[in-house]
Amino acid sequence: MSVSYIPEKVKIRLWGKAAGRCQYDGCNKPLWLDSLTKVEFNAAYIAHIIADNPGGARGDADLSEKLKAEISNLMLMCDEHHRLIDREDVKKHPVERLRAMKRKHEKRIELLTSLMENKRSYVLLYGANVGQHNAAVSWKKATQAMLPNWYPAEKPAIELSLKNSSFQDHEKNYWLIEQENLHRKFNQFVTPRLAAGHVEHFSIFALAPQPLLIELGRLLSDIPAAEVYQLHREEPNWVWQKHPEGFGFILHETDDGNETVALNLSLSATIDNSRITNMLGSKVSIWTLTIENPNNDFLKSREQLSLFRQKFRQLLDRIKSKHGQNTILHLFPAAPVSVAVEIGRVWMPKADLPIRIYDQNRQTGGFSTAFEIFNKY
Repeated sequence: MSVSYIPEKVKIRLWGKAAGRCQYDGCNKPLWLDSLTKVEFNAAYIAHIIADNPGGARGDADLSEKLKAEISNLMLMCDEHHRLIDREDVKKHPVERLRAMKRKHEKRIELLTSLMENKRSYVLLYGANVGQHNAAVSWKKATQAMLPNWYPAEKPAIELSLKNSSFQDHEKNYWLIEQENLHRKFNQFVTPRLAAGHVEHFSIFALAPQPLLIELGRLLSDIPAAEVYQLHREEPNWVWQKHPEGFGFILHETDDGNETVALNLSLSATIDNSRITNMLGSKVSIWTLTIENPNNDFLKSREQLSLFRQKFRQLLDRIKSKHGQNTILHLFPAAPVSVAVEIGRVWMPKADLPIRIYDQNRQTGGFSTAFEIFNKY
């Protein structure tokens, strides 16, 4: 048994390394409470591997004095195992066996306590002009929405926007220019990080016409872990709100077997089917995914976005099953920005139908083709 003084700071370090548990191999008994009554108190003993005096258990003429207060020579133990190694069975507890116990226990504690949820997330910002409005995304507002679930992995954010662009979404070359910029910025700033394995999670904040948001999602795919955020109107921020009770998506399937197939996505607004037939003709099979009251601020919670992902994944499979794999899906979206990004992330190039995306613009007289997504990149 110990007779020497051990400094308080050494005791505290030993308690930390042992996590307050007996370091005898296989014991692991918590030493801060009585196991029967659950009363909490210090029930620990500090044992010396090499005794603090030459005449003690495993004592040494030179090392006992030198190591009497060294943490490398101390073990935290319960009463039973302290007595066992120092009195009842000294011969079976040589120095190397006890040192091995100490190393094993402390290594395990270090490993277990180092396991934690990784909260580092790379902030990805993307904006493109929507009509007359410049869609700048704020670093400050974005990072405020992440906390406390995620923390920025680096500053500044990964910025994919075409800065100070004068092109507007009614112009002929708008889609070509913005799509090319998005591809180049993505290949420059995102692809190398993914290839190097540096990114474990993205936090995505995007404001742009829906076809470009879908394209951003397609480039990202659902392989890297990510959370896509939604800009709310009330309050005007990106912070997720309470999940609305009773919320659900409504699917209207079609029994028509026409070769031309369209998906009416009436979420942030209602799209009348006549607007689709005006574009594609009367012989078109129209599927509709909607909600009870389409409006531009219905998406409040991350649970709603997760539900959309599940519903949309099932919908793509059902359309392909009914209309065949050689069909092009004509997509007419009226959806929140986060939903648009998730459409691209959910879509799988090797499994899903090619999608021709249409964009609503009053200056062009309604819906017009933006571009198609398929496995070409």
